[in-house]
This record gives sequence, C-alpha cells and structure tokens, in this order.
Amino acid sequence: MEADPVHVLDARAALVREIGASGAWQEAPAWRAAFEAVPRHLFVPYYYVGASGGYERLWGEDPDERRRARWLRGCYTDTPLATRVRDGELVSSSSQPSLMAKMLAELAVPDGESCDVLEIGAGTGYNAALLAHRLGDDHVTTVDLDPEITESARQHLAAAGYRPAVVTGDGAAGCPERAPYDRIIATCTLTSVPRAWLGQCRPGARILAPLATGLIALTVADAEHAEGRFLHTPAYFVPLRGGDARAPYEQHIGGLPRGALQNELFRFLLELTAGSLDPHEALALWQREGLPVRERFGITVRGPYEWAWLDDPEGPYVWPL
Repeated sequence: MEADPVHVLDARAALVREIGASGAWQEAPAWRAAFEAVPRHLFVPYYYVGASGGYERLWGEDPDERRRARWLRGCYTDTPLATRVRDGELVSSSSQPSLMAKMLAELAVPDGESCDVLEIGAGTGYNAALLAHRLGDDHVTTVDLDPEITESARQHLAAAGYRPAVVTGDGAAGCPERAPYDRIIATCTLTSVPRAWLGQCRPGARILAPLATGLIALTVADAEHAEGRFLHTPAYFVPLRGGDARAPYEQHIGGLPRGALQNELFRFLLELTAGSLDPHEALALWQREGLPVRERFGITVRGPYEWAWLDDPEGPYVWPL
C-alpha cells in the first residue's frame, strides 16, 4: 500500500519550506536540493509516538486510512521520530530535519570538490541518503553497531535509489578500511572524542559531533591533534553505543537551585564537566563568568590527552574528558 504521490510531494515541499524558514541552510543552500529530492517517508516506514503508558506505533501499511495519513504527516513534520524502542528505551531515531540540515551545513562541504564523509550512527539511513545525494554514493560511509539497524538502513537507502557504504561495527573505532576522510559527522552523543577518528582523517578534516547537549566542531591537524569550539546549536541524541559510558550528572545535583537546573546552558556545562567538576563548583564558575554561552567552550585533543575548556585551551578553566 503506497502513499499518495501528490500528498507526499506536498508534504515534502512543506517540510523544505519549514526547514528553510528556520535558517538551517542559510550559509549552505546546496543542501536544500537534497531535502527536496530525498523522500523521508521511505526511511521511516514506521515510528513510535508517545502514548499513555508507553508508545504507539504508526506505519505506512496500516489498513486504517486515517492512521496512514497521520503517519505520513508525521514523516514530514520537523520533529525527531522514534524508530526503535527496546524494553521501553529509545535506541534509534530519525533526527529533527532542521537540526540535520544545520549539521550538514556546518560540515562545510566544499562545492565542486571531492569530499569523503564518515557518518557515525546509521539510524534510518536518511542522513546518509542526503549526504549521498550531494556527494555521491562512493564518497559516503555510514557505520552502526546494531546489525538490524544497518540492514534496515541499507534497505531504505536502496528503496530511495542510494547505495553508500553501510558498515556494521563500533562507531568509536571509525571505519579504517574506507579511510581517509575529509569529514566525520556523528548522529549520536559522545562523552569524548574517539582517538581512532583522528587517525582516519586527512589533515584539515572537520569532525562534527554531539557532546554534552551541544555540537562540537573540531579541525584535525593530524592523527594526534584536533581542536575546536562548540556551536550555538543545542543537540540531543541517543548515546554512542560501544564507547565508554559516563554517569549522568543528575546523580550529583542535590541542593542546586531549581532556576539554574532549568537553564539549558547551565545543564550543558554540567554535562561537559561531569566527573571532573563538582556541580556546585560548576554553578559558581558559571555565575562568576557571566553565564557563558556554548560558543565560549571548546575541546582540545593532544596526544593521549583530551580536555574541555572555557575561552582558552591553555587558560585557567580546563577539564579532562
């Protein structure tokens, strides 16, 4: 049972307009053509929405016409979609399209030049399709730890007419057999920068990854050195599986003022310094430094060492990751 082509085109055009209105590709309009061309509904044949006591499954083959229409509207709404739920826990999703567009724009892919991209976290395959549309199948590699996820992503991509390399493996280890890369983009949250990625990058490569509710943009100097700042954009993704886990900061925030905890930027600082800085010290620092925004923070990787910093990588405020 196929979705009505007219409804699909109308819904996709509306989504493209909504993403454009957000300013997502203001600096990189070439990505607009990818969102216009790639049919998101082929990558989310079903998804889950919150319901009383759990999740409700919507799918494109539902015999109920109204539920099918509801599924299609959701596919082309600018929201993330839960695509895999295991034991009540979200393990995979299709990210919010406008955030995807912002991240793709921040990759700073050069026009008219060859660019090899490694994506960490295949998800539904939608992001890999957008990359492949712009760069070509041969220049895109996407990796995921879960063979069920990579197999479904491969099927979705083929249905949409794209065939980038889809690899099952630990994203923290990268994909050395397809290296070197000019860009690495992660669609899962990190607690530190996997050192293997640097060794698989060409000098001058850019790494864009969610970390501590933000997006870090690193420039790679060589296999031992990378540095960069956080972008303004907040980002919430499922954690990278296969890497080291870190206890959430919620375990250590007793006694902190409610107003501070409700501040999104302070929560970013708590995540960034979790395990390195006492939350009450983090609050004092945040207030003393004038409630610093994300762009004042950065990360440096130097040999075996990796640290976050405020304002200056060699300054007084640094924290090991």
